[in-house]
Amino acid sequence: MAVIRVAGVRKRFGGIVVAEDISLEIAPGEILGLIGPNGAGKTTLFNLISGIHAPDGGEIWLRDRPLSGLSVVRRARLGIARTWQHIRLFPTLTVLENLLMGPRHYPGEALFGGLFQPGARRALAAQSRARAESILARIGMPDASHKLPGELPFGQQKLVGLARTLMNDGEVLLLDEPMAGVPAGESAEILDTLGALPGDVAVLLIEHDMDLVFRFATRITVLVDGAVLVEGTRDAVARDPAVKAAYLGEAAHG
Repeated sequence: MAVIRVAGVRKRFGGIVVAEDISLEIAPGEILGLIGPNGAGKTTLFNLISGIHAPDGGEIWLRDRPLSGLSVVRRARLGIARTWQHIRLFPTLTVLENLLMGPRHYPGEALFGGLFQPGARRALAAQSRARAESILARIGMPDASHKLPGELPFGQQKLVGLARTLMNDGEVLLLDEPMAGVPAGESAEILDTLGALPGDVAVLLIEHDMDLVFRFATRITVLVDGAVLVEGTRDAVARDPAVKAAYLGEAAHG
C-alpha cells in the first residue's frame, strides 16, 4: 500500500497553472526522484503535500487518510517531514535545540502534561534529546550540539536541516534540493546520510543534480509545466526522448 498517494491534484495561482492533474504514489522504502525544469511545479507539489497550500482539486492521501483540511502542524504530527531548498533553521537556537523542534510527539509546553504528567513529559524530553544526540553522532557532527547554525559551514547547516526531518521519525520525507548550494568539499556527509535513510520511509526527492537523483532514486517522475511528463525507472527516464528534449538534453545519461 502506498504511503503517499497524490490523485489528480490541481493548483492555480491566478491564471498560472502550477499543478495540473498530478498523480503519483510512493511506497514504503521507496525514493521517488522529482525532476523538471525551473518552474515545473516541484516545490509547489511539496507545498501541497505538506499543507502549505490547499489544492484546487484532487486529493492527497497518507495511507488511507485524506489530508484535505489538515494544517502543516497536523500533517507533521502524522509523520510528514520536509527540508527546504533555502535553509530554515532557527538562528538563535543551538543545533541541538533545532533538532528538538523536530519530533512529532514532543510534548512542548502543553499545560495538562506539565501539571499532571511531569514525569512522563520529562521522560519523553530525555528520549528526544538522546535521539537528537544519536542523530548528530550518526551524521558526523557529535560536537556541534551547542553551536549556533551561523557558526557552521553551509553544508553542515543543510545537514542539520536534514537531521531535523529525521527527528520526526515518521513515514514520509520530502527532501527539497538537499545538495543545493553545498560546496563539493562539504557534500560527503550529506551523501552518506541520504544513503543511510531509514529503509521503511517513503522519500520524495527534488534535486537538480542528476547524478545524485540517478544514484539514489528508485523511480523518477518528470514534471513539466505543472504536469507529469514521464514516470518510470531511472533507465527508462534517462532514455526517454521527451525527457531529453524537455530537460536532460540529448547528451545526458546516454
